[in-house]
Amino acid sequence: MPPVIAIDAMGGDRAPAEIIAGALEAVDVCDVDVLLVGTAEALRAHLPDGCAPARVELVEVAQVIAMDEEPAAAVRTKKDSSIVRAAEAVRDGRAAAMVGAGNTGATMAAALLRCGRIKGVHRPAIAVPIPVFGEGRLQLLVDGGATVDPDPEWLVEWAELARAYARIRLDVAEPTIGLLSNGEEPGKGDALRKRAWELLAEVKGFVGNVEGRDVARRSADVIITEGITGNVTLKALEGAVMGLAGRVFGVVDEPGAPWAAAADALKLRLLEAAAPLLPDNTGGAVLLGIEGVCVISHGASSATAIVNAVRVARDCVNADVVSALREAVTGAG
Repeated sequence: MPPVIAIDAMGGDRAPAEIIAGALEAVDVCDVDVLLVGTAEALRAHLPDGCAPARVELVEVAQVIAMDEEPAAAVRTKKDSSIVRAAEAVRDGRAAAMVGAGNTGATMAAALLRCGRIKGVHRPAIAVPIPVFGEGRLQLLVDGGATVDPDPEWLVEWAELARAYARIRLDVAEPTIGLLSNGEEPGKGDALRKRAWELLAEVKGFVGNVEGRDVARRSADVIITEGITGNVTLKALEGAVMGLAGRVFGVVDEPGAPWAAAADALKLRLLEAAAPLLPDNTGGAVLLGIEGVCVISHGASSATAIVNAVRVARDCVNADVVSALREAVTGAG
């Protein structure tokens, strides 16, 4: 039977319209059943004839966690919120996975508090897929912002989890691991990175330190760091790509330029080349270390982004990724 994916219809800058549209499209595109969680008003307003179509079940809630709310407090106090009910659906077996594009901290907190951690994992980490420029493959950055002040030992846990996940997501038999630092030499970095390097040296696939310039390039399959530098790296990369794209298209569209006749054809090719780099097309980030599948899509997710996030969730369920993560932690211990 197709897996059931619980989707928070209320989370994200473009919710609920784009989220619901993506959820409905994902039913056929991804061959899944959907548990659509949201307020009655929002669900009815954006569903055909105000009713759930085939293979979609509605879960009506009374509360929504906003993007700017304090995550842990909101999850504890808003027990009838869409993201909490989606996490509970996974915990209770009504859904095999959950997808959320709202408040990242709240999505993580809901998944953690309702589903629990895999035994042996101290804190979960977000595995963010990053397209490798010009190669048609992905790299994973872990942690993308879940844990900002980890112990060095936790980075080792994340490396083991990420290797297990990378085998499934990246289809790489023996994924390589790099530690994000301010230099390639083993002695570089702060106290966290120096100690983590010593511990990671015992992890299979560890290739040593990598630098910021190695992100989105052929370096390591998985780059490990803590949540602050991980999130800053992601936002810096996003800003650089957007800025460069804006500049390139600005030149292409420059009025009176001698290449104006070829501009339309060139723009089409540039758009094709840029498509794999767009966040909507990468499929969302997986929260590693919890007893369930949780896919976090970016805040500005379109319907296309939700379809791709559901596809990742489905693939994780079908590959039994949680069992693989449990085995990774047990084997490391």
